[in-house]
Amino acid sequence: MQPQDVAELVRKELPDCDIEVQSEGNHYLVVAVGDRFEGMSPVKKQQLVYGALREQLDDGTIHALTIRAFTPAQWAARQQ
Repeated sequence: MQPQDVAELVRKELPDCDIEVQSEGNHYLVVAVGDRFEGMSPVKKQQLVYGALREQLDDGTIHALTIRAFTPAQWAARQQ
């Protein structure tokens, strides 16, 4: 599965977020930035992204998944 395929699956579930995916083999890093994460705990943010990829995680297409989810303000602060 290519990074753009993973990004497309996440965008279907989180259409209001900016999604970036990097991969190494079947290990993926998903970065999601969106207002919907405002006030959410890190676990709740991750659950939203995991939900979009549950089938691929369950069948082993995605072996490992790292999720970084931010509000736009959190993302901007990290870029400084």
